[in-house]
Amino acid sequence: MARRHTETHLLERIGWLRASVLGANDGIVSTSSLVLGVAAAGADSASMLLTGTAGLVAGAMSMAAGEYVSVSSQADAEAADIPAAERAELVAIYQKRGLDRALAEQVTDQLMAKDALKAHLRDELGLTDEMAARPIQAASASALAFSIGAALPLLAAYLAPRASVDYWIAGGSLLFLALLGGVGAKMGGAPVGKAVLRVTFWGAFAMAATAGIGSLFGATVA
Repeated sequence: MARRHTETHLLERIGWLRASVLGANDGIVSTSSLVLGVAAAGADSASMLLTGTAGLVAGAMSMAAGEYVSVSSQADAEAADIPAAERAELVAIYQKRGLDRALAEQVTDQLMAKDALKAHLRDELGLTDEMAARPIQAASASALAFSIGAALPLLAAYLAPRASVDYWIAGGSLLFLALLGGVGAKMGGAPVGKAVLRVTFWGAFAMAATAGIGSLFGATVA
């Protein structure tokens, strides 16, 4: 009995993986930085949680809207670049790839009979199903990932004693960022160590900057 050959390519993950990693990273960094900033300014636990929750909701909506607009623009650009199904163009493409005229015409006719538009997208413009822009998928993945990422430092703020909440949020967020960077790099086929170092460094920088500003101004959240 013949076995069906199945393959999973990294290109198939590009759309949702990029949006998910970006969303989760932004959720962790922005929310932890926001909560650390108000904590350094002297806010109480209730104010920190309220501020963080507001940041989660606003950030998730912003990420979804931004991804949808961005990827929709990409999809519009792809659609605008799709020409009318011109047989001669595909015949010429296949001839350049080594087929003789008769075989190139036969291949063109068979491909166009099945799906003329897809044949042009793939062979003339280099656009495949895996690379196609998917606005809804990108927006949903980004918003969900942001919400999950933002919930992690909020959970740390909720569970931690007020006296040590800064260390819990910062330490937990850096750990989450390191895990996220490693998982994202592994799934995308990139070097893990470099990804982990990159996300943790910039996460620590952002948290230190906002905590420093909150401590400097000492403004409390009403």
